Parts: sequence; C-alpha cells; structure tokens
Amino acid sequence: MPIPIDDPLDPRIAVFRDVRERDVAGRENGFIAEGEVVLRLLSRSPRFRTRSLLLAQKRVERMAPLIAAFAADVAVYVAGQAVMDAVAGFPIHRGILAFGERGETVSAESLLAALPPRAMVLALFGIANHDNIGGIFRNAGAFGVDGVLLDARCCDPLYRKAIRVSVGAALTVPFARLAGGEDSIALLRRHGFETLALSPTGATRLADLEPPARGAVLLGAEGLGLPENILNRARTVTIPMAGGFDSLNVATTSGIVLHHLTVMAGRRA
Repeated sequence: MPIPIDDPLDPRIAVFRDVRERDVAGRENGFIAEGEVVLRLLSRSPRFRTRSLLLAQKRVERMAPLIAAFAADVAVYVAGQAVMDAVAGFPIHRGILAFGERGETVSAESLLAALPPRAMVLALFGIANHDNIGGIFRNAGAFGVDGVLLDARCCDPLYRKAIRVSVGAALTVPFARLAGGEDSIALLRRHGFETLALSPTGATRLADLEPPARGAVLLGAEGLGLPENILNRARTVTIPMAGGFDSLNVATTSGIVLHHLTVMAGRRA
C-alpha cells in the first residue's frame, strides 16, 4: 500500500533528497530513475533491483498497474506536489522517481565472454557528457547492441539525467567498466572482435564498411577523439561530410554507424 509522506525531511525518503546535488556523488550504492517510461523498464530489469518509489499523489491512480509490476517489498511513498518538489530540490513535474540498487559490478572480460558468436559492442573513451552517454545508450538499445564498454574517464550511465536521456536503455543494455590500465584492443581481439575506430581521418568510408560477425565500434570524446594508441591499432572508419565540417556529435555518430551496420548485416543475412 502507498505510504503517505507529508514532511520533506522524513528519513524514509532520504535517498530522494536533493536529487541534482547528489546525483554525481551517488547515494548508498544506488541510483535515481525518473519518469514513467524509465520506471517501466526498471520494473522488468533483471540486473537492477528497485528499493523504493516516490510518486506525486496525482500520479498514483493512473500508475497503479505499473506500481503492481514491482516486487511486493518495494516501498511506495506518495507525496503532494509541493512536498515532492521540496524533497527533490526543484520542481519535478513528472512526479515519478525510483531508487534502484547498482548490484554487483560486471567486468569487461565477463561481459564479452558471455556474448553470442555474432555480436556488436560499443567501446567508449573519455565521454564525460551525460547527454552524450544517454544518447549513445538510447541508440545502442534501438539498434540491438549487445554490450557497452566504458573507460575510466567516461561518466556514469546510471546518472539520473543519463538514464532519462537514454529513455531507460542504460538500464537494459549491458555495460561494464574497463579496468584501469586494461588494454581494450587486446581484450576485444582476444574475444574475436574486429575493432572499428571512428575518426575524421579514417581510412575506410562508412558506406564501404561490411559489418564483421563480431564488431566493436570505438568512439571518443568530441574534440579530442580517440587516443592515438587506439587509432593506431584499430581499423579506422570515417563518415564523409560537406566541406568545412570534420566531425559530428558523438551520440549522432553512434546512431549513424549502428544503423549502417544493422542494415548491412540484415542484407548480408
């Protein structure tokens, strides 16, 4: 049964307090998910356990079927809009929050080892913008990517805004962090992946690229791009552009590349 909350300082909803300020620092090895679409995916997630929900009173009746989709031990707190805004620290118009547990850390090695013979993964390097991370995961979910690897400089896919921009794909697409100093190219090759590094000066035009049975698309931060030690050891791929432009937003790039590989793989099949 929903538990009414009328005090923003109620200790039972402390994990939801000051959402913006505490997002980056994290909270009790958990994360905050926001919005109905995201919560629907979270309710079905085999990887992340939900501990509690905080809903605006006006949302409860319509969301009854979604609330019922969560496990019986998930606490459901309900507050008026003013109280909920005070808890979050800003006007939270969606009025729908959940607190989830991160669970056990998955290693890049174990993620790759569990993939099928035909697989496609993304490997991200130095992408510190949460909108870009969210956009990349959204594209990964849309085009059936089997896993995402992130180096230590990438921001957190479970940051509230990244989850929201991904439309919940950050909760459904498997991902893992590369260990500090881990040789990503050697790791991918050991698991049979051809490494495809996106670069404005790439040697292969995307339109000419045939998708490998196991392909890893490598993407770097905007401006800096991929490190030289990555580019020098991977097959470089470029997206030709009009004169005067040499790069695209990295999330946009991921969508273009994944669409091409998906379409070409379908034709070849």
